[in-house]
Amino acid sequence: MADFHQNGNITTLHNLRSRSTEELNYELAAFAQTRKISLILPSLYSELEGPALENILDELAKVPYLHRIIIGLDRANEDQFRHARAFFDRLPQEHIVIWNDSPRMLEMQARLEGLGLAPQEPGKGKNVWSCIGYLIGRADSAVMAIHDCDITTYTNEMLARLVYPVANPAFPYQVAKGFYPRVGDGKINGRVTRLLVSPLLIALKKVIGDRDYLDYLRSFRYPLSGEFAMRTFILPDLRIPSDWGLEIGVLSEAWRNLAPKSVCQVEIADNYDHKHQDLSAEDASTGLSRMSTDICKSIFRKLAADGTVFTPNVFRTLKATYYRQALDLLDGYYNDAKMNGLLIDRHREEKTIELFAENIIRAGNVFLDNPHETPFIPTWNRVHAADPDFLKDLQAAARADQEEFA
Repeated sequence: MADFHQNGNITTLHNLRSRSTEELNYELAAFAQTRKISLILPSLYSELEGPALENILDELAKVPYLHRIIIGLDRANEDQFRHARAFFDRLPQEHIVIWNDSPRMLEMQARLEGLGLAPQEPGKGKNVWSCIGYLIGRADSAVMAIHDCDITTYTNEMLARLVYPVANPAFPYQVAKGFYPRVGDGKINGRVTRLLVSPLLIALKKVIGDRDYLDYLRSFRYPLSGEFAMRTFILPDLRIPSDWGLEIGVLSEAWRNLAPKSVCQVEIADNYDHKHQDLSAEDASTGLSRMSTDICKSIFRKLAADGTVFTPNVFRTLKATYYRQALDLLDGYYNDAKMNGLLIDRHREEKTIELFAENIIRAGNVFLDNPHETPFIPTWNRVHAADPDFLKDLQAAARADQEEFA
């Protein structure tokens, strides 16, 4: 049985195990009569060959309330795109596979580059942004959900619980963020949340003092989850980060644009597992090392925009404070795992903390060297202002790819 604790900053919606998935699906189907619900799936082609996506599609095929599924496909050639089309055709809902590397989509990218509005690097952020542009152009959905394609423990209950808070017209929520425990293979996972984000937010509060933004981020049980649901009217003004700070960036946008009462977190699973990233201690440009640096930069930029002054001395103090806080939290994680019969490799966890501490300094130096860097992709409102026909032409390019390579 879950708890029913509320943190006082944002609403937490728990799974009290008192309602079946069938009941949720029935009610969501009723909501969807007047509030259409669409799902975005950002996918690498390699995920079609992995163990998770087959089951995800089997589960989605049971969902009665989805109006449309938009699949953003990255790192695929023409033959792989054709295979992806066939792979996703098992979905009974209306769906489209957007081939982000097609000649037509590359022409659209070049058009944005001519305006100075193109995403600067490929990745999940650009993929999600393109799918959102297609959804905005269709202008027929009231609710949008996003989740990853590598969830090995996926059930359609996860989606139902994720979208319910923003699909229910009686609820005030504009954004819902999923949370869950990260336990698998007899151990506690979620290293970046446990060993970086949680102690970093505590350390920031000690070093720079109370900030409403820090209290807001600390209210989320799993701030790095990739599962969001939103009401679509907020999408044209949403600034999507182009780096690996996507999840923190979206939460920051919700903080910037919405009242706290409009944001909630919802428990969507008893357990969750997906593809694990390598730590990549030797290469700061990949893996969890790159992710940790991008997350730190995202938080530092948001605090600076809110008036916080950062200096080299602040970052050195922050590194030391973070390191102590992370080790203290590790004691708690170890004891929690031990009591529940799970494993934690303390040596490996402490090595990870040491890497993250160095990356706090690295992220701080990048911020100080280039404080005006804008890692966000332009909002769709700005793109529309610069090129009013772009959304229409984006839809036409995506549809033409479907027809040509069917």
